[in-house]
Order: sequence, then structure tokens, then C-alpha cells
Amino acid sequence: MTGKDDSLQSISTRLDGKNYTYWSYVMKNFLLGKNMWGYVIGSKAKPSVPQTENFDMLLDAWETDNFEVITWINNFLTQSIGMQLAKYDTTKEVWNHLERLYTQSNFAKQYQLEYDIRALQQNDQSIQDFYVAMSDLWDQLALTESK
Repeated sequence: MTGKDDSLQSISTRLDGKNYTYWSYVMKNFLLGKNMWGYVIGSKAKPSVPQTENFDMLLDAWETDNFEVITWINNFLTQSIGMQLAKYDTTKEVWNHLERLYTQSNFAKQYQLEYDIRALQQNDQSIQDFYVAMSDLWDQLALTESK
């Protein structure tokens, strides 16, 4: 990366374990905008051929960017979630772990979401706030069913 990067100030969503769908959307858009999404999907792979010209420089640049993206991700997680990621060295491993953890399809998670959907009440919320809350639950449920 080059230049000063203060664009993280615009991200206000912190992954807390219940909002993965929205958090991953926000982080993906941020990383795409920074041309760093390739570290998540593995298209910006770690240089691995030491005989390559400028290998040390390429490796240093890759490691700098990779760990910068990991730091960005960690800045927008709760501490308990972030502590689970210390064993990973690549952005791809970090992202894959979070994705597996929060989008896995299992009966208990589906049951909890279905229960939350049935229990949700508008009470004194505006119709827009109620709709957003209901849509979020439905989106999370759809994710568990599509895996």
C-alpha cells in the first residue's frame, strides 16, 4: 500500500457474531475499493519462487499488504472473535475461518433464527426499523439454508 489511509473511519460495523452477513458485505466493499479483495480470495498469492527477480521485494510487499488487511479485519471484530484469528497468517485463512464460523448450516442456528423471526415484534419501533430487523433475520436464515 502506498500513501496515508484514513478511510477506515467510514466503517462503523464491528462483527459481533450476530451480524456477519452485513459485516462481510461492508468489509468486502471496503476491500474491493482498496483493491485488496484479492488477498481474501487468494488471487493475490504469496510469492513462492525464490529465484524470481526481486523476490525479496515482492515478498515484503505481499506480507505488508496481507497483514494490513488482517489488521483492518481485526479492527472491526469484537476482541473475543479477534483472539480466535491469531493462528492464521493469511487474509484468506482469516476470512475463510470467519465465513465457516458464521455461515455454517446447522440445525441449531436455523432453529434459533426461526425462533427469533417468530418472536420479533414491532413494539415501539418504526415500521422501517422493524422491517430492517426482520430482513436481517431472514437474510441470516437464507445463508444457513444455502450452505
